[in-house]
Amino acid sequence: MNTTAVTLARVAVFCGSNIGFSDAYAQAARQLGEQIAARGLTLVYGGTHKGLMGIMADAVLQAGGQATGIINRRLHERGHLHPGLSSHEIVPDMRARKARMAELADAFIAMPGGLGTLEELFEAATLTQLGDHTKACGVLNVRGFYEPMRAMLSHAVAEGFMKPEHRDMIVVEADPGALLDGLAAWKAPTVTKWIGDPDPAPAA
Repeated sequence: MNTTAVTLARVAVFCGSNIGFSDAYAQAARQLGEQIAARGLTLVYGGTHKGLMGIMADAVLQAGGQATGIINRRLHERGHLHPGLSSHEIVPDMRARKARMAELADAFIAMPGGLGTLEELFEAATLTQLGDHTKACGVLNVRGFYEPMRAMLSHAVAEGFMKPEHRDMIVVEADPGALLDGLAAWKAPTVTKWIGDPDPAPAA
């Protein structure tokens, strides 16, 4: 895998279509949106006005930033498209939505969320692990939301199902600015996913 630090221009953010029970989640979504806009990055996200997704997109747009929504046809037909986006695309289904977001993005962030958010994060991280793309993945660890995930990944390492380099390649930060800094400085692991197989020799 390439070990050069990534160049960030467009960041995909996965997050809940609900807002959670703590105001801290909405506050973090706003702060992340403001940071994305302040750094001149383009937000790529699921395109709706619902939940944390809508709060974050509003913050990007209100700060003068660019927000691109990728929404599937079913949600668009239900009227879930954010009305103020810089641009949007309507795709057939969730698989196409994820694929298009991955194509557009230089890196991925997961905020707190439910099944869809977790599934999107792990798919993006798996593609990085396999070398199908070389893109950083990170989580915004609001209220320690992702501590159980960190424990689960460490358990997978301890039980011989993944290498520590792949656990550690996911950037975990509670502060939006620190998270974006970490993604910009990220370098891909240079190990294979298969335990016991020889890893490639480092580049000269």
